[in-house]
Amino acid sequence: MLDAGCLKMGGYMSYQNLDIWQLAKQSSIEIHTMTLNTLPKFELYEQGSQIRRSSKSVRSTIVEGYGRREYKQDFVLRLTYALASNDETIDHLDTLRETGTLTDETLYASLHENLTHLGKKLNLFIQAVRQGHRSSK
Repeated sequence: MLDAGCLKMGGYMSYQNLDIWQLAKQSSIEIHTMTLNTLPKFELYEQGSQIRRSSKSVRSTIVEGYGRREYKQDFVLRLTYALASNDETIDHLDTLRETGTLTDETLYASLHENLTHLGKKLNLFIQAVRQGHRSSK
């Protein structure tokens, strides 16, 4: 079975060793912090809540997929869901900028770059699983 991007840690493979999970974790923390420290109060429960949920969904869906990695189709499906949640997060970030709610251009650019990088890594990981997974299930 393919575990691209994994390292042995304590004698077992862990989702925590996946680059995509580490990037998703960092992005979700940065977005959570941004929404609480930067957005106006009225956005905490609107777009702030939406972007927090979608960014956290990326990392948790990677974990769910990793737990089902024995089954190629399930693994790819969950990774595809994670990619879709990442795209949703980018869209929420863009909406915050376009509506003038997120005015810190440097913060916006940094978050957008990190999410775009994560999306590329997720795509590559999905391709690697499709091509290298031993199971046809």
